[in-house]
Amino acid sequence: MSSLSISVFQANARDESPEARLNWLDMAAERAADGGSRVLICPELYLSGYLSGEKLQGRARPMQGEYAERVGEIALLHNIAIAYTYPESHGNTLYNSAGFVTPVGTLIAHHRKNHLPSDYEKKWFTQDHNITVFDYAGWKMALLICYDIEFAETARQASLAGAELLIVPTALSADWPFVAEKMIPVRAFENGTYLAYANFAGREKDLTYLGGSRIIGPDGAEEALAGKGEQIIMATLEKSRIEAARKRLPYLADRQSYDR
Repeated sequence: MSSLSISVFQANARDESPEARLNWLDMAAERAADGGSRVLICPELYLSGYLSGEKLQGRARPMQGEYAERVGEIALLHNIAIAYTYPESHGNTLYNSAGFVTPVGTLIAHHRKNHLPSDYEKKWFTQDHNITVFDYAGWKMALLICYDIEFAETARQASLAGAELLIVPTALSADWPFVAEKMIPVRAFENGTYLAYANFAGREKDLTYLGGSRIIGPDGAEEALAGKGEQIIMATLEKSRIEAARKRLPYLADRQSYDR
């Protein structure tokens, strides 16, 4: 498929249960699908809330558990793929994770956050060490989470593995506008990939979110940009744009490897 329409759900940072969050996701999926999107992307730790702290353990679920099933039902109901995020319980270990379910409700990709940026995340989560690249609707996609994209080598590794779209749920505070406004477009530009960056809106405890979710083209151009409030943004991706960007600036083809 040479084109693909996707949406980003910039959700309000509500202090609500996972059940309530699933209800909001259901409504967002319906709106995105009605608008023609085939993929909907959530912010980081959407199903638990980012700053849930002591509640994280109680809201965590296994990879193939309740959340995968419930989000799969929403995807099936509205005929849309969903990239969702949650605290994953794996034995006694907790991961900051993202899953991708197809419109028939099947979980086809799963990513555990590689880079933990703060004492808060390091207290609750264990980091992973894998890049997640997968195929959907004729596109090769990568799942990354928040701080992962701030390391150039992570995006580059995913792109070298063939990724044409980098899906990046985040929980970016208003203290770091540079990341969303400058770094994210550069990550897309230097790899010739599309990049979907899904953030929260509003305030959670003492954290004010930037909002500013965006979909960036492979030439670094903004395809869609959210403001500060809750909203759904959409863009249509075109493979020809990737080919043109990589032909004009063949960074992936021209890069060299260096001995340490």
